[in-house]
Amino acid sequence: NVSDAAGNPALQVTRTVSVTADVIAPVITLEGASTVSMQAGSSYVELGATATDNVDGDVAITAAIVIDASAINNLVVGDYPVTYNVSDAAGNPALQVTRTVSVTADVTAPVITLEGASTVTMQAGSSYVELGATVTDNVDSDPVITALIVIDSSAVITTVVGSYTVTYNVTDTAGNVAVEVTRTVDVTP
Repeated sequence: NVSDAAGNPALQVTRTVSVTADVIAPVITLEGASTVSMQAGSSYVELGATATDNVDGDVAITAAIVIDASAINNLVVGDYPVTYNVSDAAGNPALQVTRTVSVTADVTAPVITLEGASTVTMQAGSSYVELGATVTDNVDSDPVITALIVIDSSAVITTVVGSYTVTYNVTDTAGNVAVEVTRTVDVTP
């Protein structure tokens, strides 16, 4: 509507605006690389994704993304998909986006921890009592890996005064060898 300076009104003109249903799908964008690697036994760390939508708004649609990482087996070498899906309030589904997670071979050695003191003292003629050790590993669980410890106390001569070494060694199922740990046994008169 408009009127001129003399007060003469123009004929009203109208425009019709048709609001149609939202038919534009949201778009998902991965954060970080589309292929990531992780060592067997480690935990998958999700890098995330964002989404944009013409109606719902970016923050709301990003919060609605459904991430499915259930296919990952972090103990078995291989490639696994992580999928990202979202639909907007109008029901328009985004094109599914996939990240590939490559689980690589275990190259982390187990770690041996002595139970008790690293040096023990005993009287000559008494029996040596092994205090034991435990093992932690990124793939092999306890007590399985602890049962694989090789304890060598054959050097200890309980009837002869002296200082002796007991060794502790273990290799995990991937063939990674732990750093040897030792305990000193001092045999006193």
